[in-house]
Amino acid sequence: MEQKISSLWQSRLRTALPTIVIVALFALISLVYFSPAVFEGRELFQQDVAGASGTAQDVRDHYDATGETSYWTNSLFGGMPMYQISPSYPSLSTLKHAQDLYTLQWPLSLLPSYSWLLFAMLVGFFVFMRSLSLGRWTAMLGAIMWAFSSYFIILIDAGHIWKLTVLAFIPPTIAGIVWTYRGRYLLGGVVTVFFATLQLMSNHIQMSYYFAFLIVFILIAFLVEALREKQVKRFLIATAVTAAAGLISIGANSSNLYHTYEYTQETMRGGSALNASASGAANKSVGGLDKAYITQWSYGKAETLTLLIPNTYGGATGYIGSNPELMQDVPLPLRQYVGQMNQYWGDQPFTSGPVYVGAFVMFLFILGLFIVRTPLKWALVAGTVLSVALSWGHNMMWLTDLFIDYFPLYNKFRTVSSILVVAEFTIPTLAVLALVEFIRRPKAVLAERVALITSLSLTAGICLVVALAPSAFFGFLSAQENEMFRAALLDNPAVSEVLTQLKYVRASIASADAWRSLLVIVLSLGVCYIYSIGKLSKAATLGLIIGITFVDLWLVDKRYLNDGKFIDLKQVELQARPVTDVDRAIAQDTDPHYRVLNTSVGTFQDATTSYMHRSVGGYHAAKLSRYQDLIEHQISQGNRAVLNMLDVRYIISADQKAGLFYTRNHEALGPAWFVDSLRIVESASAEMSALDDFDPATTAILEQEQAKALGLSSGQAGQSSVRLLSYQPNKASYEVSTDRERLLVFSEIYYPHGWSLTIDGEPAEIVRANYALRAAKVPAGAHRLEMTFDPKSIHITEWISITAQLLLLLGAILAIGLPLWRRSRATTEQ
Repeated sequence: MEQKISSLWQSRLRTALPTIVIVALFALISLVYFSPAVFEGRELFQQDVAGASGTAQDVRDHYDATGETSYWTNSLFGGMPMYQISPSYPSLSTLKHAQDLYTLQWPLSLLPSYSWLLFAMLVGFFVFMRSLSLGRWTAMLGAIMWAFSSYFIILIDAGHIWKLTVLAFIPPTIAGIVWTYRGRYLLGGVVTVFFATLQLMSNHIQMSYYFAFLIVFILIAFLVEALREKQVKRFLIATAVTAAAGLISIGANSSNLYHTYEYTQETMRGGSALNASASGAANKSVGGLDKAYITQWSYGKAETLTLLIPNTYGGATGYIGSNPELMQDVPLPLRQYVGQMNQYWGDQPFTSGPVYVGAFVMFLFILGLFIVRTPLKWALVAGTVLSVALSWGHNMMWLTDLFIDYFPLYNKFRTVSSILVVAEFTIPTLAVLALVEFIRRPKAVLAERVALITSLSLTAGICLVVALAPSAFFGFLSAQENEMFRAALLDNPAVSEVLTQLKYVRASIASADAWRSLLVIVLSLGVCYIYSIGKLSKAATLGLIIGITFVDLWLVDKRYLNDGKFIDLKQVELQARPVTDVDRAIAQDTDPHYRVLNTSVGTFQDATTSYMHRSVGGYHAAKLSRYQDLIEHQISQGNRAVLNMLDVRYIISADQKAGLFYTRNHEALGPAWFVDSLRIVESASAEMSALDDFDPATTAILEQEQAKALGLSSGQAGQSSVRLLSYQPNKASYEVSTDRERLLVFSEIYYPHGWSLTIDGEPAEIVRANYALRAAKVPAGAHRLEMTFDPKSIHITEWISITAQLLLLLGAILAIGLPLWRRSRATTEQ
C-alpha cells in the first residue's frame, strides 16, 4: 500500500513538473526584465510616488514612537483620513502574508523590487488560461501577451503600483469563477474568494469596477451555455457559490470598503457642497466628479490604433529633440524649433506611453471573431467594444454621459482611458483561443477566406498603409497644436517650414513602427503557414509564436521602462524627499501645531513638503470636497484670513534673485480660539462667500443647521484662554478657560465620521464652522478638552473581516483536504 501511495505522489510530481518549470521561467523572466538594477539596489524615480512621498509622514512617525496606528493624518491638506492614502487594518495582516507567499516575497524575498509584480501578472493570467482547459504552453503564451502589454509596464514606471497589484489578481479571480461554472464549486469558490479578497485589499476599486462589466458578460455567456445544454441547475448553484464568494471577499475587506465608501461621500468624488451655477450644471455629475475632470484623459478614436502600432501617435510625451535619430533629417536651422515640440501628438494632456497589445495578437483576436465557437467569445467581444468605446471619453460623450449619469459609482472615477485594461485582457484571451483553434484544424481555418482576408486587412493591411502613406490616416497635430500653428502662421508665414518638418518627423515615427508591426505579423504568419503544411511540429510552432510575441512586446516595453531609468537609491530618496535649508530652519520651531504653505512647488500636486511639515497643500486624487472648495475659492486667491484660520505660520517662496526663502505669518491663529460673534448663513454657497471678507479671530461663520445643533444664535465677547497640551495625528488635548459660554473654533479640518470630543470627560458635539473647520460650544469655566479620532465602525468591520477570513480558511482546508482524502482512500481500497 505504501508503494502505491509513493507511486501516486511520484506520478503527481511528474504531472506538475511542466507547471513548476513554467512558474520558474516566469520568476526568471521577471528578474531579467529588471536586471541588472534589481541586483544592484537601484530604484525607479517615479513621479507620482515622489509627489506623494511625504504623505502621512506624521502617522509613520507616530507608529514608530508608540506602536499605535492612526487613521488620520495632519501632514497634508490640513488633515484628512488615511483610508485612501495607505490603509492598514490589523485584520488583513494574515492575508498580506498570503499575498507575499504567492508573489515569492515571503518568507524569502526571491523577487525584489518590482519583479514580483511582473511575476504576479504572469502567474495570474496563466491560472486563468488553465481554467479554460488550455495546455500549459498555450497558457504561457497568453500570460506573456497579458503581462507584457505596454500599459502595465508603464504603470510601474509611473508608480501606480496599487493599480497594477489589483490587475494582477483579477485574472485568477475570473479563473475561480470559470471553475465554479464548470461544476468545480468548492475549488472555484475558494479561488474566487482568495483572489477577489487580494484585489480588494490592494485598494484600487476603479480597476475592479471596470472588470465587473466583463464578469457580467461572462456570466451571461455561461447562462446561454447552460440554457443550450439544459444545465440550468448547475448554473444556479454556481451563481449562488459565486455570490457567496463575492460576499465573503467583501466581508474580508469590510474595513477598507466601508470606510472608503464613507470617505468618498465627503470627497471631490462625492460632489461639492457648493451649488452648481446654471451655466456649469451641464458639466456636473450628480454626486460625483466634474465631467471635464472625469474625461480629461480620453483616448482618441484614431489613437486606438496604438493597440496594433504602438507609436501611431508618437509614443510617450517628451521632446522630439531628446531623440537624436529623429532629428537627423531636420535642417539645422529648424532643429531648435522642431526639437522643442512634443513627440506625442494625441489630445490627452500627456502620456507615459501607449496601450499596445501586440501586432500578431491583434491579428489573432480578429481571426478569433470568426473561428472561435463558444459563448465566451461574445463576452470577450462585448468587453472589448465597451472598453474601447468608454476609453474615448469626451470623444464619444453621449455614451460617457450615459454611464456617468446612470451607472452607480462610474462618476467617482477619472482617467477614463484606463478602462482599456479590459481590452488588454479580452484581446489576448480571444487571440489564444483563436490560435488553439488554428493549431487544432489548420487547413480548415486557412480555408475560411473571409476570416483571413478580414484579419489581414485590419492588421497587416493597415500597417502597410500607415507605413507607406501615414498622412492618409493622420494630420500629425493635436487639436491644441492646430490652434497654435493657425495663429502663428498669421503672424509669421515662415512657421510653415517648422510645421512641415514637424509633420515629417511624426510621420516617420508612425511609419517606422508600422513597418515593425507588419514584420511581426508576417513572421508569425510564416510560422503558422509552415505548421499548416506539416513542416513544423505543434510544440515548435507554439515555441516560435511565444518567442516572436515575447520579443515584440519586450522591445516595446523597454522603450518606456528600461534599466536607464533606475538610479541609485540615495538619489531617489533625495529627489523624493528633498530637505532644504529652509525646511531645516522651519523645523527648529518645536511647537506641535502650525502649518506650512509651500508656493515653491506645485502646492496642491506635491507632498514633499509634508515630509517635514504639516502642510496645507499635498498630493491626493480624492481630497475632501470642502477642502478642495477652499483651495479653489480661497487659498488659491490668496485669502489671508483663511490661511490664518488654518494656522499657516510659515510660507515658503522662491524667486530668481533670493532663491528659496520663507516668511513667518504672525497673524496665524494657532490650534484653537474663542470667537466673539457668529455669522449665521443659509447655505454652503453663502458660507463660502462669507469667507471672502471676515476676521476669523473674532467671528465664526456657521450654516443654520450647524448653529441649531449647538443651540446658538449669536456669540459673546469675554475673557478666555486656550492652551494645547498634546497633539498627535489622531488625538489632541486642550486646556481652556472662558468667563461665559462661547464657541471654540479649532484649526482642524472637519470630518463628520469618527471624531469625538469630550469636555472634562463628558461627550460634547463637534460642529462645522468657517466652511471646513471644527468647532464646539464650551461652557463657562476652566475645562480640559480631548478630541479623538477612533471610529467605532472600524471595530465592527474588523470583526466582520476576521469572520470572513475564517470562512475562507475553512473553505481552503476543504478544497485541499477533500481531494487528498478521497484519493488516499481510493488508493487504500485498491
